[in-house]
Amino acid sequence: MLAIRRSEDRGHFDMGWLDTRHTFSFGEYYDPRYLGFSALRVINEDRVAPGKGFPTHGHRDMEIVTYILDGALEHKDSLGTGSVIRPGDVQRMSAGAGIQHSEYNHAADAPVHFLQIWIIPDRKALPPSYEQITVPREERRDRLRLIGARDGREGSVTIHQDLSLYAGDLSAGTVLEHAFGPGRAGWIQLASGSIEVNGIEARGGDGIAISKEPSLKITALSPAEVLLFDLPAV
Repeated sequence: MLAIRRSEDRGHFDMGWLDTRHTFSFGEYYDPRYLGFSALRVINEDRVAPGKGFPTHGHRDMEIVTYILDGALEHKDSLGTGSVIRPGDVQRMSAGAGIQHSEYNHAADAPVHFLQIWIIPDRKALPPSYEQITVPREERRDRLRLIGARDGREGSVTIHQDLSLYAGDLSAGTVLEHAFGPGRAGWIQLASGSIEVNGIEARGGDGIAISKEPSLKITALSPAEVLLFDLPAV
């Protein structure tokens, strides 16, 4: 079964310096139908104005994955980590027992556009940690490249949950397949472009909840950037 979450139906706030869209309930946006999916708790699509950002704030017991679509985001945290992440970079921060961090648009003349994803960890009070990798576009071109997994296999970031996260940068006409194991579910977040998934058409910003489907056939109807989560069944 596939259930589509249309881009225009997401929670939306424009604060001037921040234009944000929430797939699931978050902050001032609440919809009891969309409290998360499996281990996914948050998928926010953020656009931050030049030189603006989120001042230092705290998190606990959450795996936070940041995926840059355009621009550059500067990160600092209480572990002493400081970095700038750009398209192709994947950042994982385990808040665990508690962490403080800030995020700012690194550029003074261009916005930054990114997805921030919160995943419920498989246990609480983990030691806070940080990890970042770069996945060149050629490694994502016309395939689903693993970028996050519990065991950190294939050069992915380590996510403390029983999931696999894939990214694909697809040319128009590309057809990919993904098989789910027993007791698995999935979520597709389409960052841009248009695709067809098992007969369902999706456009940039749409999400697709997947349950009780043994496999997916993903066809790129136009150039598309897609994230696929392979998750525990809901």
